[in-house]
Formats: sequence, structure tokens, C-alpha cells
Amino acid sequence: MVIDFYSQVSHNKKMTYVLFFLFFCLIGGLSLIFSFILELYAGGGFFYFLTFFGFLTIIFAVVGYYFSDSIVTSISGAKQVEKKDNPKLFNLVEEMSIASGLPMPRIFVIDDSAINAFATGRNPATAVICFTTGCLTRLNRDQLQGVAAHELSHIKNYDIRTMTLATVLVGVSVLLSDLIIRMIIYAPRNSSNNDSKNAGMLYVVLIVVGILLAILTPIIAELIKLCVSRKREYLADASAVEMTRNPEGLASALEVISKDTEPLEAANKATAHLYISNPLKGQKLFMASLFSTHPPIEDRIKILRGQK
Repeated sequence: MVIDFYSQVSHNKKMTYVLFFLFFCLIGGLSLIFSFILELYAGGGFFYFLTFFGFLTIIFAVVGYYFSDSIVTSISGAKQVEKKDNPKLFNLVEEMSIASGLPMPRIFVIDDSAINAFATGRNPATAVICFTTGCLTRLNRDQLQGVAAHELSHIKNYDIRTMTLATVLVGVSVLLSDLIIRMIIYAPRNSSNNDSKNAGMLYVVLIVVGILLAILTPIIAELIKLCVSRKREYLADASAVEMTRNPEGLASALEVISKDTEPLEAANKATAHLYISNPLKGQKLFMASLFSTHPPIEDRIKILRGQK
């Protein structure tokens, strides 16, 4: 498999702007819907809510871009570790950072015996690499080096920015969908400020919008994650080999990971695409092969070993 490193890096950077565009479309469209709904309750709702959602869009954009690494590590239950806590791990990551020409990332650890790892952050200067304790205790040095190199490759190729923004977008879409559904459940049937006809219209609008969002939000979330191409995993694997000069290290690590049947408890559908391998093991997903954000791990191993 021939992988064009430079075109993929350029694609990942462009995808950042695509995701931001999708984000603004999502918030902008919902701002119009909520404004219309408030207009039925009381006059002036359109202008007030349009302004409110304008500020909300800015807040989400700023928080998502500048604090997404903190959000992801917090959701994952990861704790930052210092060199004194695990000098061997720090030395290993530092070696790979020098080999890749990247600044030393912050290192986090998830207390879970499942074998997995991920990288996040908006750029190499603010990057984070996170390992599970299972990854640290059940892989040998060469295997762990391969995993670290793979995650550093995501940082070098700017996959982390795209993947992290995808995580934030998925979270926002789910929250907004939940808000619509709650409005349907708790919205009053009548309003003192509107006649019964307007109140009835309001309830119909809420039902229709709520049902549509309840159906479309999971699909939107999956499509956003699929914007982060499976090709990034092949690219990161190839970049890792370029750093370590040892394809067997990563290949054997992936082999061990593939045999690990333990799901990662801290992971969820919004963050699963960040990991080196699908952490939601054992879950039966509809059309899993089509909507999977990871290529088959067996194919990755064969490519690393020159068998495909």
C-alpha cells in the first residue's frame, strides 16, 4: 500500500476547516429552530435566541479548539504523569520524539488493564499521548516503542487536531439532540402569552424537530467521525516504522492488542476513534464494517510484515 505522507497531512489540515464549517452549520441551523420556537412563546424570540446561539457558537468553538485535549483526557479518566513517576516510559517517548523531530508531548495514563493508547491536542506543541496501564504492563519495550511511535505519528501528521475536533462535534450534536427531546417532554401544552393554536403549533414543531434530531444525530456523529479517514491509521503505522526502523515492534503490539478481548471502560462512542485500536470490544454495531473508524487490525499487521 503506497501512502503519500505530504498529501495526507495537507488533507488532515483541510479537514479541520471542514469540521469547523459543519460545526457552525449545526449550531446555526439549531439557533434558527430554537429562535422560531421561542417566537411562538413570546415576541422577539428570534433576535434574542439568534444572539444567544451566536455567543454559544463562539464559546464552543474556542473551548473545543483550545481546551479539547483537557476535555478528552478528563472524559477518559486519564491522569498526567511526570518523569519521576515512570522514567522508562518518559525515556522511550523522548527517544521517539527526537526521532520524529517533535517536541516532547505530555504523558497521561488511564488506570485500566485493557491494552490501548491515543494522542490528542490541537498541534504538536500542545500534544498529549495517553497509555492505559495495560499497555504499559503487557507490552515489551519494542512493542511499546511501536505504539508510542504510532501516536507520535498522529501528532506529526496533524491527525490529532482533526480527531479531537471530531470528538467535540459529536459531543455537541448529542447534547443538542438531548435538549430538543427534553423540550418535547417538558414543554407546556398551553402558554399564557399565546393562543391555543400557537401552543399547538409549538408542540407539533417540537415533536417533529425532536424526532428528526433523535434519528439523525447518531448518523451525523458517525459521519463526522468517518471524516477522519481510516487511511490515517495506515499512515501512522507507516510513519511509526519510519521512526523506529522496526516494523515487527508495532506489528507484534497490534497482534497482542487484537487478542485482548477486554473493553476499555473509560472509552465511549465519541472518543473511540482516537485510540490505536477500537476500544469498544464485544459491542455488536449495525453495519460495523461500514461505519468503523479503524481499518481491520489484521490488515494493518499484514502490511507491516510485508504480507499485503
